[in-house]
Amino acid sequence: MADDESEVDAMTRRADHSGRGIGGFAAGVVFGALLGAGIALMFAPDRGDVTRRHLRRRLQRLREDAADGLERAGDRARRDLARGRRHLEDGVERAADKARDAL
Repeated sequence: MADDESEVDAMTRRADHSGRGIGGFAAGVVFGALLGAGIALMFAPDRGDVTRRHLRRRLQRLREDAADGLERAGDRARRDLARGRRHLEDGVERAADKARDAL
């Protein structure tokens, strides 16, 4: 029993010496977030409205590129399906010819 109490006392002392526990950790997180936000503001390439305009333009280009890519993919899929259909029809016709010849 005395060993258990001494272990708890040792753990408590370690927690006390390791940076004030959870409160110290939370303070460190808040301080880090504020420091990071300040640095981001100092090194931002443009004002907010300019950055938003650039992002809108880039998003519009990405949408157009995606639409073009989907259109090309649809065209290719239609071509491949038509080619596969012709191939299948040719195979069915050859099989029908062989069946007629066999009779």
